[in-house]
Amino acid sequence: MMENLPVEVIGNILSRLGGAQDIVIASATCRKWREAFHRHLHTLSFNSNDWPGYHDLTTSRLEILITQTIFQTTGLQGLLILMDDVDEFSASTVIAWLMYTRETLRRLIYNVQTTPNVNILEICGRQKLEILELSHNSITGVEPNFQRFPCLKSLSLSYVSISALDLSLLLTACPKVEIVELINPEIAVSDAQVTVELSSTTLKSIYVEAISLDKFILEADNIECLHLKDCTLELFELIGKGTLKHFKIDAVSVIHLDVGDAVDNLEVVDISNFTIIWPKFYQMISKSSKLKTLRLWDVVFDDEDEIVDLETIAVCFPRLSHLSLSDDLRDGVLHYGLQGFSSLENVTVLELGWTLINDLFSDWVEGHLKRCPNLKKLVIHGVVSEVKTHEECQTLAKFTSSIVQLMRRHMQVDVQFEFE
Repeated sequence: MMENLPVEVIGNILSRLGGAQDIVIASATCRKWREAFHRHLHTLSFNSNDWPGYHDLTTSRLEILITQTIFQTTGLQGLLILMDDVDEFSASTVIAWLMYTRETLRRLIYNVQTTPNVNILEICGRQKLEILELSHNSITGVEPNFQRFPCLKSLSLSYVSISALDLSLLLTACPKVEIVELINPEIAVSDAQVTVELSSTTLKSIYVEAISLDKFILEADNIECLHLKDCTLELFELIGKGTLKHFKIDAVSVIHLDVGDAVDNLEVVDISNFTIIWPKFYQMISKSSKLKTLRLWDVVFDDEDEIVDLETIAVCFPRLSHLSLSDDLRDGVLHYGLQGFSSLENVTVLELGWTLINDLFSDWVEGHLKRCPNLKKLVIHGVVSEVKTHEECQTLAKFTSSIVQLMRRHMQVDVQFEFE
């Protein structure tokens, strides 16, 4: 049956193999497969982590191998070059690869060290790129009028050196961009205050990781997903028109957090490893009546007397279906109270966790179960230290027995335990 496959289908099969070495081997099957490789291959990947043989080749030999492989294809739409552990390539060689493929490329993932640095924007601008991922490179002197990406929808910059102005101009040069990732960028600034201002009318999702700034101002009228991770910011401000649906903060230090009026349509709020002033944060999200998922995990409260009660959650978020809370319960301090009588009618998934287990936790779990009459799944997260005293073992055993007794009264609930 294989010999009856159309050559275009064989090209699709080869493109899904992943690594270039596998594609070259498979294309040697017969004349028809070689033709598919030459004329109908649309994706080619050179990844130093996929094949250890790359590390056994000299840099010049590796350049020749990649050049020969690329130049045997026509019409590549996807090119992935990820050479983390390989010495620097010649810039002229890399430019030749990009010049040969740029008119047909839709997706470029580029992580190559070169001498000197290759200006990807100048080579691939004004073409048909839809996805661009750059790593460990420098971007300087962005010219939006000449280095324009009219079709680009997804932009990812990892460990890239770029100025705050060039970053803003680069986003301007992508009039259709919908997804942006910024991972540990090296932001160059001309003054003492580090400020980044980004604006896009088409942006829908942004992920920012490991960035340290004084001010980060994002103006995005159609933003739907905002995720900040491992960031240090004095001020973060989102200017939008209420389209935000997913809001996630993980291990972020920020003094002033302002998402304005962009919270009315929030469906997911996920806060972890974060110091929170609950009244202020609650005031910010209290209008999110469409909220379906609320996660407050390893949250440190600015005031130890602050209480997040289920009554407030139940009344303000009537559509909530997934609730995740972790409490330290240290020294008997309970930040998530069970005040009130309102039920969480739509909650079907409940996640509860502790850092230091004590007798309060079983009662806390039971209180939540009573307030979630339609619960289908309960996940209990816990931390178990390597060394256990006799008293700690007794506490854990008592907790296990109480949970078993509790779940006998809630047979309809699927219970899972996840320990660290």
